[in-house]
Amino acid sequence: MVKLTMIARVTDGLPLAEGLDDGRDIQDAEFYKQQVKALFKNLSRGQNEASRMSVESGPYVFHYIIEGRVCYLTMCDRAYPKKLAFQYLEDLKNEFERVNGGAQIETAARPYAFIKFDTFIQKTKKLYQDTHTQRNIAKLNDELYEVHQIMTRNVQEVLGVGEKLDQVSQMSSRLTSESRIYADKARDLNRQALIRKWAPVAIVLGVVFLLFWVKTKLCGVLIPDLKIFGVQNGDFEPREELCDDVTKSRLS
Repeated sequence: MVKLTMIARVTDGLPLAEGLDDGRDIQDAEFYKQQVKALFKNLSRGQNEASRMSVESGPYVFHYIIEGRVCYLTMCDRAYPKKLAFQYLEDLKNEFERVNGGAQIETAARPYAFIKFDTFIQKTKKLYQDTHTQRNIAKLNDELYEVHQIMTRNVQEVLGVGEKLDQVSQMSSRLTSESRIYADKARDLNRQALIRKWAPVAIVLGVVFLLFWVKTKLCGVLIPDLKIFGVQNGDFEPREELCDDVTKSRLS
C-alpha cells in the first residue's frame, strides 16, 4: 500500500508537493518524513547518481525516480509490488511535467509551491492501493516495464554517507572557529606582553617629564624675583643655583 508521496527539486531539495495524509495509519510518520527530507538533501549534494532506486527503511521501502531535476518519491509497505510503485511514480511524473513547466519548477522559491498537485496525487494513489484490481494486475504483467535492474539499498547505507560528510563539515567549521579564537588570544597575549615590557619605561619617562615641566613652570613664575638674578653692570645673569634654591624654598 502507498503510504506517503513527496515531490522535490533535486538541485536544492526544496519540497514542491506532497500527498497530504493524516499519518494515522503510519507509525512514526514524522520520523519517516524526516528520512525523506534527508534523502532529498543527499540527492541535492549528488550523493546518489541512480535515477531510480529503492531504499529500505524498517517495514517500509522508499521508491524514487529522478527526471528533469525533480525527484518523485513514494513510501510503501515492503510487501507492495515494486513494479506498481514505480508505475505510480511514472504517472505522477508525466502529469506533473504536463501541468508545470520547467521554468516554474526552477523559479519556485517557497516550499510546497505546487501543493494543489495533491489532488492528482490522491486520485492516482487510490488507483494503486488495491493490487488485486484488474487494472493493477495488468500492469504487473506488463513485460515492457521491468524493475529488476533498479537498485535496492538500506536507508542507513544511503544516509550514512551524508551523515559522515556532515560530521566532517561540522568538525571543519569547529576547527576554523577554534583557530580564530586561539589567534585572538595570541594577539591579546602579545599585547599584554608588550604592555608589561614597556609600561615601566613609559612611567619613568612620564615622571621625568612631569618633574621637568613643574620645574620649568616654577622657574617661569619666579623670573621677576631679582633674587634669582645677579645684577652686574646692568646685565642680568641668571644664576641657576639660585633658581634651584628658590624653587625648593617655595615648594617647602
